[in-house]
Amino acid sequence: MGVPEFAVPALVHLANSEHEVVAVYTRLDKPSGRGRGISESAVKHVAEEMGLEVRQLESLKDTGDVVALASLKPDIIVVASFGIILPPSVLDIPTYGCLNLHPSLLPLYRGPTPIPAAILAGDDVTGASVMLVDKGIDSGPILAQRRVPVEPTDTTKSLTDKLAHVSADLLMETLPGWISHSITPRPQRHEGATYTRMLSKDDGELDWRLSAAELWRRVRAYYPWPVSFTSWNGKGTRILEALPQPGQIDEPGRVLDLGQGEVGVQTGNGILKLVRVQVEGKKEMGITEFVRGQRGFVGSMLPS
Repeated sequence: MGVPEFAVPALVHLANSEHEVVAVYTRLDKPSGRGRGISESAVKHVAEEMGLEVRQLESLKDTGDVVALASLKPDIIVVASFGIILPPSVLDIPTYGCLNLHPSLLPLYRGPTPIPAAILAGDDVTGASVMLVDKGIDSGPILAQRRVPVEPTDTTKSLTDKLAHVSADLLMETLPGWISHSITPRPQRHEGATYTRMLSKDDGELDWRLSAAELWRRVRAYYPWPVSFTSWNGKGTRILEALPQPGQIDEPGRVLDLGQGEVGVQTGNGILKLVRVQVEGKKEMGITEFVRGQRGFVGSMLPS
């Protein structure tokens, strides 16, 4: 059971193992983009390529869907970024329970956005957890965990890719011990739990009164979505890549010429050097190319 790219490595590992994948559950296709074409989930695309049975739904509230799932008689249900709550009637179906792959070192960062949360917090380390699903939100007992470093260059995209493969490997290493009853689940310490929330497009708007280090973390955490942005010349301008550096002139939002073709923006503490940007309706480009086409940009004041 999964939807995005994060769930694909686990699906591929399972399908290429001695285990039989009797069905793949994912979300319904949805309209996407300005042309409102239909977008299918990454999991559906890969599952169909592998010749696996795919079932799509928006919830498991319908008794008929639960009965259909039970008819498959699964030994285990593996969940990875599925986004649908599994009711008790589903949790009771598989012989060995429902195992969830969660990209954090639980009980840290329960909920829907653990990877951006780790980057926003400035963590040096995050990780992958294999847990037994219970009635709570990512609160079930832990079967296995693995630590993964967060590099200064990591974005949510790059860190998701890493954690997807680590999670898939950890799942395959954990399954034999779980099935043979040689692994004892470890209850989570709920007192230390932290929770994440769904992100919105508005989260990407940069407030130049914040520090350069904080804005740098936001640029990385919000790539590839919702993407950090500001406004220049009446158009939304995405900040795709940036770096923090010291410097202070007490004008947060002022665009500065840093010399040698480099451009930065004064923040509440330090300067955010811009590396890659994208003006609304245009292709993304390096800052040098962007400035050549936007002569009034350097010296201007961006909104906070």
